[in-house]
Amino acid sequence: MKSSCISAELLPENLVSIVEKIENQKRISDKEALFLFENGSVSLLGTLANQIRERLHGNKTYFNKNIHIEPTNICVFDCKFCSYSRLLSKKEEAWEYSEKDMLEILNNAPKDITEVHIVGGVHPKMGLDFFANLIKEIKKLRPDIHVKAFTAVELEYICRKAKVSYKEGLQILKNAGQDSLPGGGAEIFDEEIRKEICEDKCSTAEWLEIHEAAHSLGMPSNATILYGHIEKPKHIINHMSRLRSLQDKTGGFNAFIPLKFRNKNNQMSHLEEASTITDMRMYAIARIYLDNFKHIKAYWPMIGKESAQTLLAFGVNDIDGTIDDTTKIYSMAGAKDQNPKMTTEEIVALIKQVKRQPIERDTLYNTMKDYV
Repeated sequence: MKSSCISAELLPENLVSIVEKIENQKRISDKEALFLFENGSVSLLGTLANQIRERLHGNKTYFNKNIHIEPTNICVFDCKFCSYSRLLSKKEEAWEYSEKDMLEILNNAPKDITEVHIVGGVHPKMGLDFFANLIKEIKKLRPDIHVKAFTAVELEYICRKAKVSYKEGLQILKNAGQDSLPGGGAEIFDEEIRKEICEDKCSTAEWLEIHEAAHSLGMPSNATILYGHIEKPKHIINHMSRLRSLQDKTGGFNAFIPLKFRNKNNQMSHLEEASTITDMRMYAIARIYLDNFKHIKAYWPMIGKESAQTLLAFGVNDIDGTIDDTTKIYSMAGAKDQNPKMTTEEIVALIKQVKRQPIERDTLYNTMKDYV
């Protein structure tokens, strides 16, 4: 075994072999990951995750210049954890942007953004043709911008309504100019938990099939998990196991993004939110277990700026982007940042405060600027 900064004498005997495997860059099993997650101290998980993070990226911490366009919060689905969507029958606090509205949002956005992120509710009247045309118009307006659009939940409905396969629908969107997929809609893959919190939306198998289809077309994507609600550690490991297996097959995932359940204004408001300690454990085990994912992202509008900063010591090497106050998904659920916007200077300062090196990236992690 190579030299370690973790003393075996200080570890419980049943953790020694797992730690040795991790430090020797060997893949741990689902069983080992679950044992480590449930029995390893926060400091041990943090140390292991930070070792991996620094081996892969040193002190580099990535962000990009981006905005979100959320076409509508009207949605045909009724997810118990969602504070954002409104059913057609309940249009209070609802919005529905036209193509002209969305193009105006982009036209008024800062000229140096490199990515537009398009996700929203699943609206029955916003179909494949509507979105393909929107993307074409976006590319006319901003030819060089990267279009990251539509969760698997949106895509499943769009393709089903258009009577095309996932691959056919994605090919139409790619031909229109779509470049990649976000990771939303994964929630939790365990079928029983999924049935309880989001029974009517796309299934686990469909989510994975859609991302595999995108990868086969050369469209990379991200992956997420929704944690801190009714799931158990075994469900978290199972979720990541399915992602790790698909990544082994396709190599198409850019980043993994744990998303914290927020309990305001939804049907699961009776649940307490996960603690900061739980956040640390979640991000650390993700970095340790997902050995074929290069990037672990803390989405600061959801987790909060201070927590995102802390998590840079627990495996995280990316905190998303400037956003420019263009997302409502987490502010409506009670996230700390009710006006999610950071300037480049603020993000750079946030990263530098914890002795990390800010790197402005594009969506595919090509370096745009190194803030030494």
